[in-house]
Amino acid sequence: MEDVLPSTSTESEDISEYEPEPLEKISKPLNMSPGAVKLRSWLNKSFRIEMTDGRVLIGIFLCTDRDANVILGSCSEYLPADSKNKSVNEEPRMLGLVMIPGKHIVSVHIDVNEYEPGMYNPLIKTINTLDVM
Repeated sequence: MEDVLPSTSTESEDISEYEPEPLEKISKPLNMSPGAVKLRSWLNKSFRIEMTDGRVLIGIFLCTDRDANVILGSCSEYLPADSKNKSVNEEPRMLGLVMIPGKHIVSVHIDVNEYEPGMYNPLIKTINTLDVM
C-alpha cells in the first residue's frame, strides 16, 4: 500500500490576496518633536548609566520606551567600590545586550567625545603604506 502525500501544487490556490501592502500605506510620518530628534541623535552613542545599587553600565544606546527603560548593546558592567577596603573593582564584566529598567536608573551620561564620521579627530593619523614598509 502506498502512502499518498498531500499535493504541494499551487495551481488551485489564489495567492493574489496575500500580496503585501504598498509601503506608502504602512509607513507613519516621522516624529519631528524636539525630544524625538534628541533621542535619535543619541542612537548608537556610548552611554554610561549609574544604577540604584551602585553598578555602572557602559554600552551603546539602542532603544528606550515611555517607561524610561533603556536597551544597551555591547554592554560592560562595573561593580561599585568595596566599602571595607576602599578598593575599586576596575575589571569589567561583559554582558552584551541588556535592558535596564527605568526605575533603577540614577543617572545617564553620554560620551560626547566619541568619534563621528566626517569630524576631525586629532588622535587618528593617516598612515601611508610606504611608511610601514
